[in-house]
Amino acid sequence: MSTVIEQLVEARLVAAAPRMPNIPATLRYDRGDPFAVRMTFPAPATLEGVEVCWTFARELLVAGLESPQGHGDVRVRPYGYDRVVLEFHAPEGTAVIHVRAAEIRRFLEAAGELVPAGLEHLQLDLDGALADLMRDAQ
Repeated sequence: MSTVIEQLVEARLVAAAPRMPNIPATLRYDRGDPFAVRMTFPAPATLEGVEVCWTFARELLVAGLESPQGHGDVRVRPYGYDRVVLEFHAPEGTAVIHVRAAEIRRFLEAAGELVPAGLEHLQLDLDGALADLMRDAQ
């Protein structure tokens, strides 16, 4: 069984310079980091001209389908019935994108099949992580 899910989504960039209305983005979920989702944007879609990856809580994405969520660098909210707005705040500026809600739901469903919500903690190797910390401390 795979431990990683990747799904391409079409994101519509609302606030950006230069203007690039539709960009491909990749959503990624890894069983090894069960609380997180990564969203990667290709180099041509970024101000710096390099690929950019944002990491945020899977729970933020789930809750953001139903109501506005987030107070930090990543914020998620529904936009009508069929869209989700994701805002990415950085010192260089803010990017606002729209993604089809169905694409987000499909991704979250696949992630939920891999690691059911509420059971993420069972994927963590706390003993191994503690052993690594202790080994590094010596």
